[in-house]
Amino acid sequence: MSGTVSASGILQQLSDEMAGAVQTAGQSIVRINARRRLPATGIVWASDGNGATIVSANHVIERDEEITVVAPDGRELPAKLVGRDPGSDLAVLKVEGAALTPAPRAPQEAVRVGAIVLALGRAGELAATIGIVSALGGPWEGGRGRRFAKLISSDAPMFPGFSGGPLVDASGRVVGLLSSHLGRGMTLAIPNEEVERIAATLGTHGKVARGYLGVGAQPVALPGALKASVGQDQGLLLVTVEDDGPAARGGLTVGDIIVALAGQPTQSLDDLRTGLATEPVGQAIPVRILRGGQPTDLSVTPGEAK
Repeated sequence: MSGTVSASGILQQLSDEMAGAVQTAGQSIVRINARRRLPATGIVWASDGNGATIVSANHVIERDEEITVVAPDGRELPAKLVGRDPGSDLAVLKVEGAALTPAPRAPQEAVRVGAIVLALGRAGELAATIGIVSALGGPWEGGRGRRFAKLISSDAPMFPGFSGGPLVDASGRVVGLLSSHLGRGMTLAIPNEEVERIAATLGTHGKVARGYLGVGAQPVALPGALKASVGQDQGLLLVTVEDDGPAARGGLTVGDIIVALAGQPTQSLDDLRTGLATEPVGQAIPVRILRGGQPTDLSVTPGEAK
């Protein structure tokens, strides 16, 4: 019948669009030779007259020197390790003097649960699997003590060597970077905005400094009168304070209740970790505590977590 589209026609159109998405993204996906066994995957994140910046998963970069990348056109190029961050499983490489195509990226608001996505890798030839965005969640506890404000979960399977490669949308735009170390048996990707933030820090400093106070803490409910005075239901009760640690040097003691860090309410361990992750290491920050039921303001200088 005129004006109708057959089921096979719809499927063929979808197939063509997915193949086109893989082709688009594939122009910015490289193979990385930086470990003894299977090669891994990297994403061309930026490129200028001085060369190309490539992001990948830290755990697949097993050596600091003698690293090469294989471009989509088959050229094998030497690469330099710019920096790595085991805490997020991200690494940044630089290929000097090579003109490579940066990956198109989807804006954060375009990533939606239920959207079709493709997991891509180039451990050998370009390979792809398909699925949907299953969840957008966070904060998320990853393997090896890693912690993320947000991760993208998908049911698109990851083949060996996919770590460091992209999760892309139906237009071939990168939505996040894949790593098998984020969650065993799950396909998880670090969102673009997190990759960009961490990659920028690695490009400047070669590492990501994360703050610590040297305390053990647990959430505790505040009595009614204190709830009203501080404007929140909970605080963090300090159960241990490391001798001569940052907290101790700032005057914190066991039994204090932290209710704010750097002006932000602190009601949970998530709040504490987030606050330490966003404040510069080595610079004093205000900490509001309850001691003996009375609000007290102190100044604490976070140390660098090892």
